[in-house]
Amino acid sequence: MQFQIDKTDGKARACTIQTTHSTIQTPVFMPVGTLGAVKTLDALDLATFITPQIILANTYHMYIRPGDDVVATMGKLHGFSKYPKSFLTDSGGFQAFSLSKNVKIDEGGITFASHLDGSKHYFTPKKVIDIQHNLGSDIMMILDDLVALPATQERIASSIARTTRWAKESIQYFREKQTQGIGIHQNIFAIIQGGTDNAFRAQSAKELCAMDYDGFAIGGLSVGEANQDMYDTVEWTTQFMPEDKPRYLMGVGTPEDLIENVSRGIDMFDCVMPTRNARNGTLFTSFGRINIKKAMFTTDEAPIDPECQCMVCQTYSRAYLRHLYRARELTYFRLGTIHNLYYYLNLMKEIRESILEGEFETYKKLFYAKRTK
Repeated sequence: MQFQIDKTDGKARACTIQTTHSTIQTPVFMPVGTLGAVKTLDALDLATFITPQIILANTYHMYIRPGDDVVATMGKLHGFSKYPKSFLTDSGGFQAFSLSKNVKIDEGGITFASHLDGSKHYFTPKKVIDIQHNLGSDIMMILDDLVALPATQERIASSIARTTRWAKESIQYFREKQTQGIGIHQNIFAIIQGGTDNAFRAQSAKELCAMDYDGFAIGGLSVGEANQDMYDTVEWTTQFMPEDKPRYLMGVGTPEDLIENVSRGIDMFDCVMPTRNARNGTLFTSFGRINIKKAMFTTDEAPIDPECQCMVCQTYSRAYLRHLYRARELTYFRLGTIHNLYYYLNLMKEIRESILEGEFETYKKLFYAKRTK
């Protein structure tokens, strides 16, 4: 992976990441394709209407079905899904949080009870890397110990200790495999933990950033804390992260979260919000969100967002989309997803352009001004 900073504007960064499969210009939002597909879309939709350079798939879910061995046999993620650009794969640490009723954590790893059939599976730092070798992702995340907030000081301390220990094991194993010719075109990121406690975040960041990782993520946020606490934690943590490597904030978030965290030095984001909200009838626009279910759109001939250039806004009315949603017509889910993802990726494109022009703060003010009308 090659990484370069193209321009900074305050703490905001416009960077370029080059992987084997694509050139990624940051700030970047990665659409979530948990099971190797962005829900309701296929690779042709992505290539034609949204054009992301990178999407996210999930190690735990791809391991459970169809199985990482199947994916490897079918040409790994790129050959299997026919999405030719970069993949990032999350390690499964988040599933230990989201599926907590079916999970047991010990010093060696995480035991999952499958959410499908209850079968038991043990994820260790090494096994997670082996799975991701089979998946063939361009960027793999290591196994970490994520805790929900609020949490006790003792629980956060144990999370940091375990995450650091697993990180040491992971990077040693990953580099050893590369000397054997395995994963030589793959990259690996560590995940900083520590809740919203500054001392814990500093400790975790310093311990992890001293290791030979290709990039670093901030994990364990957007899991129950207030937005301002998230922003403050990101601002505090980035000072301990290398300037010459990518910075990734995991699982975030709203358009407001993106612009606020770009201003604090973050390069990469992912979240299910645009796709999940589309399926629930919430569509993002330059002036805020709209709920397409509302009766006020029954005969509304306007597009979702008059400023949007996506295929949906250039073709269909709010009235038609409301009709499709109310009728539970499957076409709606595809169209709503295309629009929301286009909005997110275009937002990041505009943010990048503003950084390159040295006008990020002006853009940020305009972004909020449109939402207060």
